[in-house]
Amino acid sequence: MGNCGTREESAVVSNAQVQQQLNHMLSSSSVGVRNGVSEKKHSRSVSDLSDPSSTPRKFEDSRKNAVLYTHVIAFTLYELETITKSFRSDYILGEGGFGTVYKGYIDENVRVGLKSLPVAVKVLNKEGYQGHREWLTEVNFLGQLRHPNLVKLIGYCCEDDHRLLVYEFMFRGSLENHLFRKATVPLSWATRLMIALGAAKGLAFLHNAERPVIYRDFKTSNILLDSDYTAKLSDFGLAKAGPQGDETHVSTRVMGTYGYAAPEYVMTGHLTARSDVYSFGVVLLELLTGRKSVDKTRPSKEQSLVDWARPKLNDKRKMLQIIDPRLENQYSVRAAQKACSLAYYCLSQNPKARPLMSDVVETLEPLQCSNDGANEISSTPNLAGGTGAFAMGGVPDYRMRRRFTNNVGPGSSCRSPNPNCSPGGPAACRVR
Repeated sequence: MGNCGTREESAVVSNAQVQQQLNHMLSSSSVGVRNGVSEKKHSRSVSDLSDPSSTPRKFEDSRKNAVLYTHVIAFTLYELETITKSFRSDYILGEGGFGTVYKGYIDENVRVGLKSLPVAVKVLNKEGYQGHREWLTEVNFLGQLRHPNLVKLIGYCCEDDHRLLVYEFMFRGSLENHLFRKATVPLSWATRLMIALGAAKGLAFLHNAERPVIYRDFKTSNILLDSDYTAKLSDFGLAKAGPQGDETHVSTRVMGTYGYAAPEYVMTGHLTARSDVYSFGVVLLELLTGRKSVDKTRPSKEQSLVDWARPKLNDKRKMLQIIDPRLENQYSVRAAQKACSLAYYCLSQNPKARPLMSDVVETLEPLQCSNDGANEISSTPNLAGGTGAFAMGGVPDYRMRRRFTNNVGPGSSCRSPNPNCSPGGPAACRVR
């Protein structure tokens, strides 16, 4: 595949070293890797290959084909240049700190045996060894991990100083765009909770892996949505292997995104799975409020979402004041209270007081069915007087798993009239 490494790092990262790393990582996994180097890689003309505009009209067909990609493919640079029309500007899907993402489309015209599939091609910035390490980290984790709530890595390319990644294409883009772009239709309450559950399942899977993985950059721009709003985590460039054995944390250079990073991680560089839980709490708060984690356009006391909202999350008289006003009459007071209570404990300053992501999943699953009493908000009795849905003895203690799940809601039955609810109970209920 040529020498993989920038000119600056070529003395440190040789082609042999990279190939050895990739073979070790991927050959030991159940995913595997297919070598895509062809002696006749330039034998086709650009006009012979598929145009990304020919994306299948039926999303279901693409989803079925994506399942067939069980091996990570080593693409040639020429193949990826071709499907993106030499990385043309009008094929750009987005740009971030680690590179530019382009739309593409692969099928048998690109290489014999490939199933039709729209893809996203990320071209990583050529910024020395750190850029290479982030690329290798993504190949490492996404090449070995498979889960419905993680974006699937279809393949990669490593030629000379070029480092590219090929993912399944997510038709609805990022959660960030759906929440904060003014031109978009506001996400419904049910969709927001479904997205929160999907993202929580992705994090729980990483934390409970045989070798735990700490995501480290959980935020709305890294949560991508497919055609039916299923949430999938993307961009694993900052992910770290978690502590093992008697280790309590991983010490690392502080990286991530301001407004989402856990305070103890920012202060000490000590990284744990509970650092991800804090970041999840910030995203859940963004889903509940419709506000950005940091917004300099707001009054000074409201610019930090956590500082502004967290005191209200534990106050039954102020809790509903922070809910996105565009969600009026879409949720029950009881469901809103439980979601706010969950966010409150995820955002605890004490990492040990935060719930595990597995507990978060168990808490959110019953709320997928909580559409009953959606008009309860306008008819709730005097909240200040302690009556109505908030008349309870404070917010439950989430530090113990059993107490956590029992206090947040029933886990055995679903009383929702929602036609999408399964007889199997809340865990099987999915709001579309």
